[in-house]
Amino acid sequence: MSKGQLQVFNSLDLARTQWYHFKAIAIAGMGFFTDAYDLFCISLVAKLLGRLYYTRPDADTPGTLPINVSAAVYGVALFGTMGGQLFFGWLGDHMGRKKVYGMTLILMIFTSIASGISFGGRTAKGVLTTLCFFRFWLGFGVGGEYPLSATIMSEYSNTKTRGTFIAAVFAMQGLGILAGGIVALIVSAAFENKFKPPPFKLDPVGSMPQESDYIWRIVLMFGAVPAVLTYYWRMQMPETARYTALVARNPRQAAEDMSKILKVHLDAEEERFEEIVRSERHQFGLFSSEFAHRYGIRLLGTTSTWFLLDIAFYSQNLFQKDLFSSVGWIPPANEMNAIREVYMIARAQTLIALCGTVPGYWFTVAFIDVIGRWWIQMMGFFFMTIFMFAIAFPYDHWKKEHNRIGFIIMYGLTFFFANFGPNATTFVVPAEIFPARLRSTCHGISAASGKAGAIVGALGFVYASQEKDPIRRHEGYPAGIGKKNSLIVLGIINFLGMLCTFLIPEPMGKSLEELAGEVDFEDADYEVRAGA
Repeated sequence: MSKGQLQVFNSLDLARTQWYHFKAIAIAGMGFFTDAYDLFCISLVAKLLGRLYYTRPDADTPGTLPINVSAAVYGVALFGTMGGQLFFGWLGDHMGRKKVYGMTLILMIFTSIASGISFGGRTAKGVLTTLCFFRFWLGFGVGGEYPLSATIMSEYSNTKTRGTFIAAVFAMQGLGILAGGIVALIVSAAFENKFKPPPFKLDPVGSMPQESDYIWRIVLMFGAVPAVLTYYWRMQMPETARYTALVARNPRQAAEDMSKILKVHLDAEEERFEEIVRSERHQFGLFSSEFAHRYGIRLLGTTSTWFLLDIAFYSQNLFQKDLFSSVGWIPPANEMNAIREVYMIARAQTLIALCGTVPGYWFTVAFIDVIGRWWIQMMGFFFMTIFMFAIAFPYDHWKKEHNRIGFIIMYGLTFFFANFGPNATTFVVPAEIFPARLRSTCHGISAASGKAGAIVGALGFVYASQEKDPIRRHEGYPAGIGKKNSLIVLGIINFLGMLCTFLIPEPMGKSLEELAGEVDFEDADYEVRAGA
């Protein structure tokens, strides 16, 4: 028991798992379902965009997105996400979690629809410019979900299962990735059955009926559906007690809100609250030396591990279609029509999501409050390093037809241990180890560092993975280091993530106030080390 803890916080920490926990997971989780769908569905239709807008009338092979256009299409949403994480993370600590939570969802709804109706006629420049514009603002809304969803779930949870609940919210990202593949499969199959276009090499014009342009638009616009379904319930959630009491300085309202949720009577304890807020240690700011002394190493740990993780994770996720093609799992573009190519890419990515991505998330949900955040993150980075090197060094071996199944298994395992590992824990930990009045801001900074890594990974991999081809270099394409060497670099990055994991603490089993040092606990001797 704390020496200064409010009753409302103790009640939340000790509360048994109830219906409101699952309701909060569903409401916050659907935001992440939408986030993942919106961010990753672009990789399903990128090759279709190249065929539609960059195929010359006299071409013998389908067109592809130029390297700079491809980088923009992939990267612009990530830039928006990084900005949204910083802005909405800061705003969540100043206006409240609930108020800002509605803003992000509205922005995501409108920009998802706008992305699908990108205008500009049939010209590549017009359509792709407007697409990039709307996807930037879509990413901006997506960015706000990270600090707000994590903070809200952490502040609603009990101590015993807090990690499980936050990880369950993030696990909806895997279902969003899976849903993107399924939607693309259904849409492409429906269009193929209706129009039955011939292979590209038989009829370059007929291989892309005008209706093909609808496919990518429908896939992108579908991202608005789960967001619309979630909005009403999100607006019905009360503000978290920890924000209301510790930041808004209204312990009476916090007690009233949580009394309704927990169905027990809670005293506002205003005198005890005044003792807590009078403490000088709560008055320092984000850029103060006191913050650097108390939380600097933690913030360095959460930002560096998330940065390194996302370099590898987004490189793998956004460009797996290119790797599938290079090992022959997806046929060459000139052997199939545009609609069939969307179907084949969606099938491959759905298989990876179903077998590796989704199970990894839910393994984290099952074990995070058993093993602990620190060990799961260390284990994940370790196995990501092992499997990435196992793919990279014998890369030519995996390109042989009879070895393709082995390649898919190895590649799927890297996703499994990314998600049963740092991709989940880097989201969970920043929501637990910082004080309430800076919790959303610090999570936003950590998440934005991750998106900086995603930008490095996504855009860097576009250029680095280019094979050394004198002809293409003469045409203006960069001479990269090739896919094999790029994968080796990603393995090294995963190893660095293991080293940076030593900077983060283990929050399992401790109250948020204990972790942040906001109250005096008998056993709050908390060192920044694994297992502390």
